[in-house]
Amino acid sequence: MSLFNDKLGDIRLKEVLSLIIFLFLIQYFLNAFNIINLDSFWIYLVLILYFIYKLRDNLPEKSDFTGVFGARVFGQIIMIVVLNVFLSYGFLYLSDHVLNFIPSFGLSHSITGIGLLATILISPISEELIFRGVFLNRLKLVVPTVFAVLISSLLFASLHTYGSITSAFIFGVCMAILYLKTGNVLVAIFAHFLNNLLAELIVIIDSGKVLFTNGAVVGVMSVLAVISFVLVLWFIVRELKYINNNKV
Repeated sequence: MSLFNDKLGDIRLKEVLSLIIFLFLIQYFLNAFNIINLDSFWIYLVLILYFIYKLRDNLPEKSDFTGVFGARVFGQIIMIVVLNVFLSYGFLYLSDHVLNFIPSFGLSHSITGIGLLATILISPISEELIFRGVFLNRLKLVVPTVFAVLISSLLFASLHTYGSITSAFIFGVCMAILYLKTGNVLVAIFAHFLNNLLAELIVIIDSGKVLFTNGAVVGVMSVLAVISFVLVLWFIVRELKYINNNKV
């Protein structure tokens, strides 16, 4: 683990939580009194600046970036991202069937520049730094690692809407596994970035909502979602056993 990742894990959970609460209170009062309309994009941006300040003397090294593209790691990233996209649509279909409503992936699907920037870049960086870099590392100090993975992933999933909260929890567990195995938060950030990028590209390309209106397409995607669920579950169980046995 590089000095950058070591120092990231040393950031206190209480400090990050206090900042998040403070930022949300500012957002609430500014919006409530119609002073200025702020959304979560600005909170995420401030949090990223906070991490840059805290880690200013220990920024990522070359090895942190090259570690993302190692053959084994990169292969797992692609596998997780592709399976998660199919899995996400499966849960979206399920929520659509039960509630007769098509929810979002959790963040806005706006095709405006700021919307895409928030979803594809700002969100992955800030969420991985918070939930894997800080929450997971600090929780590991007080509870077994497997429980730390589950708790931090549940907190991550709580940011998402009901239609994607389950798939977000599963994705969060996968990101925690990647982070623990590599000791490199950039791996989780890159995987999160690819996931959100692919999800947004699909939404933009599927402007006619064929994925939700064409019966044959829905059927194929549903089968792929079931297969993806089985494969992801197998991956999670296998890796969590490895992490638990090796005290990662």
